[in-house]
Amino acid sequence: MTLIVVLLLLPFAIPTLCFAIELFAGLRPTTRSSSKPETDVRAFIVVPAHNEASGLRGKLAALKLAAEPVPILVVADNCDDSTASIAREVGVDVIERFDKNQRGKGFALDFARNHLEKDPPEIVLIVDADCSMDAPSIKALIARCAASQTACQAINLQKPSGNASPSVQLSTFAFFVKNVIRQRALMRLAGRASLLGTGMALPWHHFQKADLATASIVEDLRLGQELSDFGHAPILVEDATVWSAAETTANTLAQRRRWEGGFLAEAFVTGPSRLWQAIRRRDPQAAWASLSIMVPPVALLMLLDIVVLATVALLLGLVAGSYWTLLILAGPLFAACVGLWLVWRSGGSQFVSASAILRAPLYILWKLPMYLGFVRRGAPREWVRTSRD
Repeated sequence: MTLIVVLLLLPFAIPTLCFAIELFAGLRPTTRSSSKPETDVRAFIVVPAHNEASGLRGKLAALKLAAEPVPILVVADNCDDSTASIAREVGVDVIERFDKNQRGKGFALDFARNHLEKDPPEIVLIVDADCSMDAPSIKALIARCAASQTACQAINLQKPSGNASPSVQLSTFAFFVKNVIRQRALMRLAGRASLLGTGMALPWHHFQKADLATASIVEDLRLGQELSDFGHAPILVEDATVWSAAETTANTLAQRRRWEGGFLAEAFVTGPSRLWQAIRRRDPQAAWASLSIMVPPVALLMLLDIVVLATVALLLGLVAGSYWTLLILAGPLFAACVGLWLVWRSGGSQFVSASAILRAPLYILWKLPMYLGFVRRGAPREWVRTSRD
């Protein structure tokens, strides 16, 4: 019976332990870049946009001012609003694409690549239409990319909103954990960072060869994996930050459905095979990166651990088994909770209040129907734009 319990708990204990280790490993910032801005580097900022007329003018004007003299190319992709005309009024380059059968950010980036091939820049920086970057961040990201000649990812955060609902605050905190703490840990433990789709810079020779024309909703994650496979692992640039606004409660759930659904589908498909290949190559850094991919989003991880612990405890009570075996999962879960508390103390408190943290169990239950939907219908298969309302 003890062996059966151990085998039941290990598949949940291993990713939980991996998550806990990453929380502790990511508490301190990584080494800041010493790359100096290079005035002779020719860069281009690509902004993929689908029906972004609402709020685009201000975002684009601010980005243009911050990026000067780096030019901006807006890809108005399958738009039926005034996105293209607003971009032209702001004074940036615009190309329009119409293809209802091929929808998604990957196709928009491929369209931009084809346009830029006539006179390619050295560096391509990708910024989503709903995001903002300041001048120091843009310069730092371009300089690091030019110096390293590999893909570079800025810190990607949602703006804190103290007046938001507890669910939105907890979601922005989870964003901080994933895009700052775990990114730092990946750099330390795996020698790479994940690409996050916005605030990322690529040398032209990588952008040119990338498999962009895809409807995948995790095209950024796949691109980072492919670059790592070819010995060009992306790196994190903590000198640069890209910001997006916190969403409404309804939009937060829609975003999470797309992000987490795509992430989970990719983890199930590629995680185990990548882990096995890394073990065969005796590559500990690639093995850790593969393990990290298979760690579920924090709310789902906690939900699974609690359900499994309760179920196994009930089973042990029925058969008079050894309760010590619960420590196999309870230990890593406790370590993860301590790690999350330390993360909150070391910067996470700006995203979520103490009172909102106390409602974390309700946040997990709020997301439960979404996870049940993944079980019944599978993960989303195509990109769907989050409402800006």
